[in-house]
Amino acid sequence: MSDRRKIILVDDSPVNLKIGSKMLIKDYDVFTAPSAGKLFQILEKVKVDLILLDISMPVMDGYETIKILKANERTRDIPVIFLTSEIGPECEAECLALGAADYMLKPYSCQLLFRRVETQFRLESHGKIVSEYEEKLRRMEREKTKALEELQWNILRTVTELVARRDEVTGGHTDRTHKYVEVLLDVLAKNNIYQDVVQSWERQFLLQSTRLYDLGKVSIKDQILLKPGKLTDEEYAEMKRHTLLGVKIIEDIEADIQKGSAETDFLRHAKAFAGSHHERWDGSGYPYGLKGYNIPLQGRIMAIADVYAALIAERPYKKACTHEEAARIIAQGKGTHFDPALVDIFIAASDEFQNIAKAD
Repeated sequence: MSDRRKIILVDDSPVNLKIGSKMLIKDYDVFTAPSAGKLFQILEKVKVDLILLDISMPVMDGYETIKILKANERTRDIPVIFLTSEIGPECEAECLALGAADYMLKPYSCQLLFRRVETQFRLESHGKIVSEYEEKLRRMEREKTKALEELQWNILRTVTELVARRDEVTGGHTDRTHKYVEVLLDVLAKNNIYQDVVQSWERQFLLQSTRLYDLGKVSIKDQILLKPGKLTDEEYAEMKRHTLLGVKIIEDIEADIQKGSAETDFLRHAKAFAGSHHERWDGSGYPYGLKGYNIPLQGRIMAIADVYAALIAERPYKKACTHEEAARIIAQGKGTHFDPALVDIFIAASDEFQNIAKAD
């Protein structure tokens, strides 16, 4: 099979077909068509690189023909050069508006026809080079983005593992709360509760950011964090600072991140979780004493997940609660400790919480 460029010359004049074919046959494979109908027949069998199309033809003129070509996925990208005996501003505008690559006045010289065809193929080659280069840049950007995301998640895992190593309880606790938050999000979405807020969140970023909610504990002294018994008032006051310390760490990271990037959404969620998961619906929580809807929704969700995970976990200073006991305590905190709507969501998803607890 010839590897030369393939051209179809369409003209209702046999003389023009013969002349045009003779001009181009030395350098290209040329097919001739006396009508649009014959053109479409050739296109069914041959993949061509260029169409030279007469405008004034019986049955179907060049304008109607190019409309059909451009509407067909198989032929829309084949460049078309119009051939016409007369052209004015209106005709020229219509040619270009219909998608013609170029146009030529008849009669045309051999040299001019050849140069126009050659120029068209050169432009096409340049266009392919540019497209390939742009695709290469897009691929590199995708690879860079993927590498950056992998780096972020690796850093995230490293940080959470660091917290877990200092506090064995916190490690498993963080994994469980992540799963509980996911369950609560699913039920919230299913019941269209806080719909506007939840739909505005990028779910992946939100769920990954839950793992940083206890980040501030990396700055708490070992003698307090690892104390097997009940904390003194002074120690408890120091432990409560982990919320503010977590916010500070995240704000320091934010300062080095470009505003408006995906990372800022991730950190915004992380900061809300870290800073507000110990706030209470009635305003008696810490560190800010926020009340009701002034508590970020992330914090209100995490409050339930965190408390449930803590209740069913055994500690050196307490036994583990059963699922039923933990569920009853959370239900009793409706409207005081917890957002009433979220308590209802928790009750609806109670079995899923129990299944996660059993699996762990």
